[in-house]
Parts: sequence; C-alpha cells; structure tokens
Amino acid sequence: MPESLPDLLAAEGVLFDLDGVLTPTAEVHMRAWKAVFDDVFTRWGIEPAYTDADYFDYVDGKKRYDGVASLLRNRNVEVPFGAVDDPPEAETICGIGNRKNAAFAAELRRDGIAPYPGSLALVERLHAAGVPLGVVSSSKNAEEVLAAAGIRSFFRIVVDGVVAERDGLASKPAPDMFRQGAIALGVDPALSVAVEDATSGAASAAAAGYAHVVGVDRGTGADALRAAGATVVVDDLDRFLSTTQTATSETA
Repeated sequence: MPESLPDLLAAEGVLFDLDGVLTPTAEVHMRAWKAVFDDVFTRWGIEPAYTDADYFDYVDGKKRYDGVASLLRNRNVEVPFGAVDDPPEAETICGIGNRKNAAFAAELRRDGIAPYPGSLALVERLHAAGVPLGVVSSSKNAEEVLAAAGIRSFFRIVVDGVVAERDGLASKPAPDMFRQGAIALGVDPALSVAVEDATSGAASAAAAGYAHVVGVDRGTGADALRAAGATVVVDDLDRFLSTTQTATSETA
C-alpha cells in the first residue's frame, strides 16, 4: 500500500538537499570521488578497494573533508588534515578533498547539469503557491550547481558548505545545517519539511526537529533512509505532484 505523503503546501517551509534531490550531481560527485580514491588506494596500497558502498556509507551528504577523513579512518589510514587551501596534489585530507573538487568542477563546467524533471516540477509548483523554499547542502559548489541548473531563483536561502565553514556548522548528520536552514528561511522546523537522499542528511533533519523528513531513494536504500530518520521515502519527487495539484489550483 502506498505511503501517505505529507502535504507540502501546508508546510511552513520546505528545505531541500541539492545533490541527488534536485539535480543528478550526486552521480558527478560519485565519479569524481571514485577517480580520486581509486588513485589514492592504488598508490598507497589501501585495501579493500574503494566501492560505491563506501560513497554512501562514508562520504555522501557530508562536508568534503569530513568525508575524506571518515573513509580513510575506516581503512585505518591517518594522514595530516592540512589546510583548506592545500593544492590538489597535496597528500593531506584537504589536498585529497580539493583534488576531488577539481575533478567535479571540471566535469560540471564541461557538461553542465539539469535538474531532475520531477524535482523541477515540484519546486515550480511549491514556489507558485508561495511556499518558502531553501537549500541545505554540504557541497561548497551548491551556488554554482543551482545557477548552472537554472533554478537558483526558486530558493530564498542556501545553507551550503561555504556557509557551514564560515559559521562553524558541524557536518551532517549533526543537526546544525538543517537547523540553520530553518533559521535563515524564518520557519519553524516542527512545521516544515526536509527532503534528503543521504542517510547523513535524513539524520540531520530528523535531529533538527523537522515535522517530516522525505527520503528520496536514488540508491541509498529505503530501509537505510528510514533508519536514519526519514518519515516517508519516495523514488522521485514527482510522486508529490498529484497531491499538490488540486490545492495549487485552488490557490491560483
């Protein structure tokens, strides 16, 4: 039996993760991480080899350097943290993270990005109905991705990796980023909805006290998202279009 979906039009605000929720940039991130970690693991003789499961378990949804440290710690590898301005060739946590970001940025600028059709349709509908919308993303590339996808104007606020670093916000799964997103948007989390595709993000939103946490299963797994705090899981945000159409028409 289909799950009962929350009424997004009745939410005080809706805050979306970006990569894997609004845009398929999670796939670009995955490719960039794999290229970097395959090289690092081979050169350093790290076993077992890097897999997509490592991305979901240790990297997905976290700030860049936290993801690097988490994965290497799992392999019992300790390297210096370095500094955020380390060059990509530096063999530090920051250097590895910056190497990945250079690969990601190069692909984004070369190929561009388009939003998921279902996500775009839902965002357009909520925006037209006057629901305050925001983005909460661990990525430091969020503003660039939103601009490249042509959807930045739909969102009143963006709390991303740049903001997190500037304001000292802890990485997801800590509640800091989603809590700050609600503050910036001027909404009460207890009356709002968060939308996430990563377990760390679902846990962050749940810990921040959101009324509903919508999990979007793009490969993480519905059970894992629910265990992390998702109150409902869908495979695409177009599932909400039928539940918002009538209400939007009535308010038009």
